[in-house]
Amino acid sequence: MSENERYIFPGTKINVEWDGRLCIHIAECGHAKGDLFIAGRQPWCQPDLVTLEDVIDVVERCPSGALTYETSVKTVKESPDQENSVSVSYNGPYFVRGELDIEGSADDMEGVAFRVALCRCGHSKNKPFCDNSHEAIGFRDYGAVGEKGEGLTKKGGKLKITPLEDGPLLLSGNLTIKNSSGRVAWQGTEVALCRCGASENKPFCDGSHVAAGFKSK
Repeated sequence: MSENERYIFPGTKINVEWDGRLCIHIAECGHAKGDLFIAGRQPWCQPDLVTLEDVIDVVERCPSGALTYETSVKTVKESPDQENSVSVSYNGPYFVRGELDIEGSADDMEGVAFRVALCRCGHSKNKPFCDNSHEAIGFRDYGAVGEKGEGLTKKGGKLKITPLEDGPLLLSGNLTIKNSSGRVAWQGTEVALCRCGASENKPFCDGSHVAAGFKSK
């Protein structure tokens, strides 16, 4: 399957869609117990071999938004996590979950409404999305978070994500940031996250993108 295409795997009650533009091969789907996804099989995904509930469970594990589903029962559809969160991964991207509004994302990228992997090494060719370039360049950051933020009075609601031109990711809305071990580290309503890979205060922007000559396109 082409990494730049979308594929629909039809089922009797539920269809699964895979978007190669977003997939970074975390393999939550391939490692899931059951026969929904079997590597090397044609087709790779067969929704009718497991229950409707199992399809939904496995698809919603996908951290990049590459997998989505559509059921024949219109009342059954994905909903955002009750808490907007950013997980700062070990030597990898930001994994973001919640009610997401990503400025500049294509209208047909349905998965990024709830789950997405965003580049923080500065080298993705599909910015603001991760494309695993961090592996090729040997990006190193272990995902520590040293600030606490202003705190939250409530959770959830829309999280606006604006990739600033040649600059950081600006996030506005109720947000929890977790370090790579899963610790709740920062909570607040507005933050600028580094996406050039050069900040000395990762994951937060410290203006290093200017000296680094970071280009967002």
